Amino acid sequence: MKQITFIKSYLSVCLFVLSIFLSNYLKAQSLIKDDAVDNQSQRMVFQQWDQKKFYPKPGFLSLNPYYWLVWGFFDPNYHKTDRRPLSATGPQTQRLALVSTMNGIDNRYKSQSDTARNTALSQIASESGLLSDADPLWLLYYKQQFNPLLNYSTASILGGLSPQASTKLVSEGTYNWYTAELDKLKERLNGARSADMDRGSRIMAYYRMLNEYKNLSSVWGIRISTAQMTLDMAGHQQALQKGTAHISNWTPGSDVQIAKKVLQNAKY
Repeated sequence: MKQITFIKSYLSVCLFVLSIFLSNYLKAQSLIKDDAVDNQSQRMVFQQWDQKKFYPKPGFLSLNPYYWLVWGFFDPNYHKTDRRPLSATGPQTQRLALVSTMNGIDNRYKSQSDTARNTALSQIASESGLLSDADPLWLLYYKQQFNPLLNYSTASILGGLSPQASTKLVSEGTYNWYTAELDKLKERLNGARSADMDRGSRIMAYYRMLNEYKNLSSVWGIRISTAQMTLDMAGHQQALQKGTAHISNWTPGSDVQIAKKVLQNAKY
């Protein structure tokens, strides 16, 4: 029993001594706020580089010994140069400015490349034969002008003629000549439409071939008129030979009147 009481007393004394030690230790620990450490931390990142916040200061006549221990003997010019990476002249600021400049140069190069690309595409589109049917001048004018050439047929060529005139043109080879000329002109036109060339050359080709087509159509019209006139003359000749020709409203004085009209309109 005496031993148990001794052990309890001993533990109580130990706990009392330990509590006193801990209380004194905890009281010895206090929060330290050092402005010099805080300012240096701010200088090491980006917040500020204020020369007025360098501690310790030189003091009166630079006699502060702490200043000389911290700055004077080791790096007296440290506070004169802003060493922050993100300062106005810091390396990171210069790097970001260089990156921004390079991005601007890249954007200008891209803009120039896009302009060159668009110019090349527009030039290819204007020269490509695959897109010639989309040319505005072809759609508005030349397509209608060349439509009889591109879609001609026997019915469109001989449809408005009498059977005798059609037979005469076919038998004399005039029709075959005309269709052969149309085929050659049509082939040239399709070649100009499908070939790759600049738009000006293509339009000039259309212009020349349209003139040729108009001339060819004029010749064909003359051949039709000649054939019809030949048929009419042959019919009149046969009527004269058969004595069936009839001259209406003719009198012996008609020739005299005609002669007088000729003399009146004659220019000397």
